[in-house]
Amino acid sequence: MKTQSLRLRIAAFLAGVAMLAFSGWAGADPPSRVARLAYTSGAVSMSPAGDNEWVQATVNRPLTTGDRLWVDDGARAELETGGALVRMHAGTSVSVLNLDDRITQLQLTQGALNVRVRRIAPNQIFEVDTPNLAFTLREPGAYRIEVDSEDDATTIFMRRGQGEAYGDEAAYVIDSRQAYRFTGTDLREYEYVDAPRPDDFDRWSNSRDRRYDESRSAGYVSQDVVGYQDLDDYGSWRADATYGNVWYPDRVATGWAPYRDGHWAWIDPWGWTWVDDAPWGFAVSHYGRWAHVGGTWGWVPGPVRSRAYYAPALVVFVGGGDFQLTISSGLVGAVAWFPLGPREVYRPAYRVSRDYFENINRSNTIVNNTVINNYYNNSNVTNVVYINRSVEGAVVAVPTTAFVQSQPVSREALRVSRETIGSAPLALVAPLAPTEKSVRGAAAQGGKPPPRALERRVVARTAPPPAPVGFVAQQQRLSAEPGRPLDESVRKELRSAATAPAPAVKVITRKQDGMPRARPPQAAARAKAADDTGGRSEQPDRGARRDEPAAPPAQPPQRSMQPRIAPPQATTPAEPAAQSREPRGRADRRGDDEQRGQTAAPRPATPQRPAEPEPAPPRATPAAPATPATPATRTTPAVPAVPATPAEPAAQSPEPRGKSEQRDEREQRRERQQREQAVTPPPAPARGVAPPETAPPRPAPEIPAAQSREPRDRSEQRGNGGQRERERAVAPPPPPPAQQPAQRARPEPAPAAEPRGQEPRPAAGRARDKNKDSEEQKQEEEQRRRDERRN
Repeated sequence: MKTQSLRLRIAAFLAGVAMLAFSGWAGADPPSRVARLAYTSGAVSMSPAGDNEWVQATVNRPLTTGDRLWVDDGARAELETGGALVRMHAGTSVSVLNLDDRITQLQLTQGALNVRVRRIAPNQIFEVDTPNLAFTLREPGAYRIEVDSEDDATTIFMRRGQGEAYGDEAAYVIDSRQAYRFTGTDLREYEYVDAPRPDDFDRWSNSRDRRYDESRSAGYVSQDVVGYQDLDDYGSWRADATYGNVWYPDRVATGWAPYRDGHWAWIDPWGWTWVDDAPWGFAVSHYGRWAHVGGTWGWVPGPVRSRAYYAPALVVFVGGGDFQLTISSGLVGAVAWFPLGPREVYRPAYRVSRDYFENINRSNTIVNNTVINNYYNNSNVTNVVYINRSVEGAVVAVPTTAFVQSQPVSREALRVSRETIGSAPLALVAPLAPTEKSVRGAAAQGGKPPPRALERRVVARTAPPPAPVGFVAQQQRLSAEPGRPLDESVRKELRSAATAPAPAVKVITRKQDGMPRARPPQAAARAKAADDTGGRSEQPDRGARRDEPAAPPAQPPQRSMQPRIAPPQATTPAEPAAQSREPRGRADRRGDDEQRGQTAAPRPATPQRPAEPEPAPPRATPAAPATPATPATRTTPAVPAVPATPAEPAAQSPEPRGKSEQRDEREQRRERQQREQAVTPPPAPARGVAPPETAPPRPAPEIPAAQSREPRDRSEQRGNGGQRERERAVAPPPPPPAQQPAQRARPEPAPAAEPRGQEPRPAAGRARDKNKDSEEQKQEEEQRRRDERRN
């Protein structure tokens, strides 16, 4: 029993060790995704992971964690991953902080990016880290992210899609409804910005997008294949009975073979990697298989519905470390290769798990499980028959020095006889140790970004992996086992010797309660905008409709106006006997004039233009009249007029001074008359009798005798309206009543004032009616007596 228990424990221990080893091995698998430098225009330079040198960037070079790009002034570049396209504007500095099967994490320290997310899986993350925030792109769409090279600010706006901005103290949802400009790292300081009109950079990005959206090749390959859109312009698709859909290039030279126009580079963690010179060369070099059909090379993609796995080069190497070829100068060390054919298994030069080995083959060709198991467990490939090994011109060979120094293969290629190829052994890897030139490539030295762009620290939500190990730290170990990349365990030991500085990243330590759901508050944005503009916000309030009318401005204070003339019978000075009574219709018209905004002027002959609309005072409110004339002195124009002092009725004229009771009684009577006149228009004031006084807000000024006459008939006033309007516009306001001096009437169109002491002449065309004056006087006298008796 004890022996059996011991055996079970040993078996469990060995199983645990195997599982641990397998998990560590599986964890060491390289990423199945890479980024591709798909386009460059102008001065674009790169710095490989773990290196401090900058060289001119090469199109179709795979980019991975730790690589850096600098797009100089007047240049542009495009970075492509399996589900997104990243366009870089002039003056942009970008680093790849992390790139694996789960995350694409870019560092943007200055410049502008146009990011087109075509698709993103639910478990994948696309993150752009800037000096102010970490921006996560959650949905397919079009995004633009700008980092000011001088100011500490990040601007985010998009035409489609949705993302999340993370800072030290907050996290917000950003969508296409509003663009924001953030300063600081806590997301508390931001402002609204208007989305700019599309510029040249946007138009160029849109034209590149159309190449993907309208690609014919999208229906023949997996959506994870990088660079398939370039196949449309350089070849055609034809169906084959043996291999299915096959793409044939139509712009290649005679005798061309796959993996001939380009160079080899050392890229961690895959090792030797093919970089094709053709614009369409990326997809056909890292995915699928090549077949020689009817004397022409054709590319056979993997299953359309499978997730495509990236491979550094789908080839088989010929020869070993002592492989040599004859040239004009003698024997030289050489290395040769040929492409894998359909249904042939690819054996990576790096250690991988069983799952990775199966996936990288199933996604790039059609192969059964039996073949995969035989190849995975058997490292001997000498007994394998490869279809393309015997094709004329399929094997390409170069001297080892050209291979290691990343020289162009088409320029350095050597002729290899069929006998040499048939007798040479096959190899899983090129048994050559890399050099610094293998890492940087044969390109010339490139420009460097400004020191500020390299030193700026960015905010990250996801912690990036440790800084990659530089080539200098790996060189000794790589020479010990030529052609094979280092294991992950060895890289961990060498990280302490890394020569390249680690990226300056500040990881957000504040725990967010799930993904943010709210947009940035409007009040904070308005407060920020108000601070920037001295207390006056220039940004629109997103909470209010833009088409709502603005609040009306405060009404300016009313101008101080001269006292208005009440209706004619109460506001005009005393008239001659012929004019003392006016027909009711004319009084109504004059009241209407008052309602239309006419105001009193110093001289009744010149009506004053209304300054601004005001309600007219009550019609029945009389003002203190000027001095009336007695009937006895109004027989002829030459008779002097009564002095311009207020005259009391005949019954009150002998009132001695000091009788205050009578004066109080007279005041009460006048107030009653005012109330009665408010209901019915009072009769015209009788000659020699002053109408009752009122208490308007401001009493009308008394007009001297020199101004007591009324102008011509009102029809003549209306006929001369234009001239009178001009005179009224320039007429100065009258002085207060107490200080108003005696004035004479203006010349025509107003009649001249009469000499002092004479009665004013009647207006032309008006007859004098003394009988009417006497009747009115009698009626007024009887009314006064009745009032006295009642009192």
